[in-house]
Amino acid sequence: MTDTVATDLDALHHRALTLAIRHLVEHWQDQPSLEELAGVAGISPFHFQRLFTRWVGISPKRFVQFLTLGHAKRLLTENHSVLDTALDVGLSGPSRLHDLFVACEAMTPGEYKALGGGLTIRWGLHDCPFGTALVATTERGVCWLSFADEPDGGDAMAEFTAEWPAARLVEDPDATRPTAARAFGWEGGGSEPLKLLLRGTNFQIKVWEALLRIPEGAVVSYEDVARAIGQPTAMRAVGAAVGRNPVCLLIPCHRVIQKSGVIHNYRYGVPRKRALLAWEQARVSGEAA
Repeated sequence: MTDTVATDLDALHHRALTLAIRHLVEHWQDQPSLEELAGVAGISPFHFQRLFTRWVGISPKRFVQFLTLGHAKRLLTENHSVLDTALDVGLSGPSRLHDLFVACEAMTPGEYKALGGGLTIRWGLHDCPFGTALVATTERGVCWLSFADEPDGGDAMAEFTAEWPAARLVEDPDATRPTAARAFGWEGGGSEPLKLLLRGTNFQIKVWEALLRIPEGAVVSYEDVARAIGQPTAMRAVGAAVGRNPVCLLIPCHRVIQKSGVIHNYRYGVPRKRALLAWEQARVSGEAA
């Protein structure tokens, strides 16, 4: 099989899984059958089961168990002090993510005001089981990762270009593919430490660094994050900063949920947030392939 054919086939598989995962998240209480999900994906039940397990790591039935409100509440109870523990053992911005270290560098105040002036950013659209992801990188690190809902990625592009209006933007999916592979746990992501280049206010950077301390498979509340940055009464400001995270998944804003266990307020839609959390639970549970 040629690389081009393999890439096209993977893209088709990702689109099929995106449809099926979205259906699962929206109808998990109805316990969709394997046949129903395969029909949504447009492939046979046998191939769907194998495909889902390959890319997600567990069966669709097991995936549903990670989508429930009760599961989210249990995670919160188990991980209520996870950020405090990270601080106690001396962890700072860098944190373990997908068995890799992620380090972030904040832009200087002058660079922040320049809106990317003088910066070359290479970007690309990549299919994944959660839809289309727009990834953008610079020589200093990854500066953008978002999800698109429009088929051509136009909504993600509009948001991305608005954030970096003065930068030189170059479409180069080959350059961004290793970052996408790293983010979604595919082969070919490389082994070098992953660097992030962040453009945000001092408060936002502080919140984003706190998010990096949340282990994969864990969830925390907005109150936990506010307390971790030393501003326990700033929950609303923390929520706003979480929502402005420019590098989703790599900075795991999806791991912050309401204290009640309710999963809401995700920049790229609550169904996608539920799917990401369930996927991560599969990875850390030891069930993932």
